[in-house]
Amino acid sequence: MISSLLDLQAEKFRSREHVEDMEVLNAFRESQDRVISIALIHEELHEGRGNDILNFSPYLEKLVESLFQTYKVGNANTSLNIDLEENIFFDTDIAVPLGIIINELVSNSLKYAFSGRDNGKIQIKLHREESAELANRGQESTKKDHKSTTFILTVLDDGIGIPEKFNLENSSSLGLQLVEILVDQLGGEIELNRDSGTEVKIKFTVTEQKQSGSDPAK
Repeated sequence: MISSLLDLQAEKFRSREHVEDMEVLNAFRESQDRVISIALIHEELHEGRGNDILNFSPYLEKLVESLFQTYKVGNANTSLNIDLEENIFFDTDIAVPLGIIINELVSNSLKYAFSGRDNGKIQIKLHREESAELANRGQESTKKDHKSTTFILTVLDDGIGIPEKFNLENSSSLGLQLVEILVDQLGGEIELNRDSGTEVKIKFTVTEQKQSGSDPAK
């Protein structure tokens, strides 16, 4: 995975005769962020129960904290709201691409959304679709054994927004190309809203991993 990410980054420069030093430095920083998003997963697994099932919520909080440290210059007054369901467990085949997707979307907001401003808001939401629907009706789920679960990941900011002419599928941005590739890898769907700032909503269905004692159960 890391080798493929670096190869995609290098491909960006191979066909060009002249490359600015700052472009290369930024490319290295972006690659570093992607590697960190993967490394944090393995760190969480190492500190956990010794299996390949990840409690995604604490991992996501560490990932976003790392990104805010990376882009703290110019974003000192940017606030973050994380709205996650508890006890969401994914195996590494889901956690790694999902972590990189979140890395790309949040870093894009930090880099571009608040140009010319000294403050902004970023929100990340991750919920089971069924739980979200039941919550809207003021009910609670009594279903305990899910063979497959649909999740909705939303990353939004109140920044300057994406131009109307922008097409996510034909983006020249490597980060957004990665998002498209990885959402497709998850078998998911992506929706882009520009009504107020930028909102990216991703829906995907997985066999949810749950913890029962010391052994994960599907």
